[in-house]
Amino acid sequence: MANHLTPTELARESGLERRDVIMKCVELGVPIFNGRIDKTLFLSSLRAHPSTPQQPRVQAASA
Repeated sequence: MANHLTPTELARESGLERRDVIMKCVELGVPIFNGRIDKTLFLSSLRAHPSTPQQPRVQAASA
């Protein structure tokens, strides 16, 4: 079983979107090295920090 996964693979295993995995890594300080993320570190960091409510995304109005 691999421990260092791509954001897409980690998203599939954690039930998040790929973009959310990358945002959480930046938010929690989990390093992404050569396009891979340590699964154990990511999941433990995710559990250790309470989930903050997502801010609604604002879409640009088309002109």
